[in-house]
Amino acid sequence: MHKHGHHRHAGAGVATGHRSNVLALVVPLRAGPHDVAVREFVTAAITAAGACDHALLLLTAEEGAAALRRAVSSSVADGVVVMDVEAADPRVPVLLGLRKPAVLIGVPDRPRGLGCLDLDFAAAGALCLGHLAGLGHEHVALIGSPAAAYRRGSSAATRLARGFTAEANRRGIGSVTLAWGDTGRRTLRGLDALFARHPDVTGLVVHNESALPAVLAGLHRRGLRVPEDLSVVAVCPDSLTAPGFLELTCVAIPAREIGALAVETLIGQLDGTATPGTRLLAPALTTRASTAPPRLPVQPPASG
Repeated sequence: MHKHGHHRHAGAGVATGHRSNVLALVVPLRAGPHDVAVREFVTAAITAAGACDHALLLLTAEEGAAALRRAVSSSVADGVVVMDVEAADPRVPVLLGLRKPAVLIGVPDRPRGLGCLDLDFAAAGALCLGHLAGLGHEHVALIGSPAAAYRRGSSAATRLARGFTAEANRRGIGSVTLAWGDTGRRTLRGLDALFARHPDVTGLVVHNESALPAVLAGLHRRGLRVPEDLSVVAVCPDSLTAPGFLELTCVAIPAREIGALAVETLIGQLDGTATPGTRLLAPALTTRASTAPPRLPVQPPASG
């Protein structure tokens, strides 16, 4: 075989009842608000696969359903983990048609029996709003993902915004949700527009890790102190919140935990020890130096 340049067919082992011990991981390459989280997902997934004697085949989300179909239907991969899930994700019917184990990191509107794993972003949005409301903030804003993420129906972005808004309505808190770019110039313009239209805002929730440094720098440039003038809660990997000049109150995205769990769940499906279902991890909020009760308005001196 070596002499004539022949190679073993990737599906030969599977055809005789054996597995390839290769898992496919569909990874988004687009620049966006979750770059650090994506890297942490992938690193954890590779580590977990290696610990179980499996290799990981990386496919980009931009390659689309055709690449997914080729990798799985040709028996190169035993199963697939799909990241960057959208509300009406077009890969769901493809995965159902392939009839191979699959785990989605994210929850589409109709998972149709596929395994789903993610942070409970709706609960995370409500938790952030509740923290600020508990401190006495009555007007808050969510700086969310870029508009393109909402147009795609990004599962995490839309679920967090829904949870944030629902909790604000339940508590009678004034709230606004903003789609946000991730460049410094856009952030400065966005902050100018935010405070021009909503001057009463005293609390921010930032679910856009790429824009987070620019938001903090933009507040400083405007002369706004955190938390004296404005409280800030971040939703991002915990690794982003402590090393900087300000330790942020944060709901951490457990990217490493979810990446490892996704691989372990997929292998469990292959072994017959796990069944497909939806599992949402409960969010936890860590209070740090960036949140405080709102500053009381200056009262005019009493007339004599």
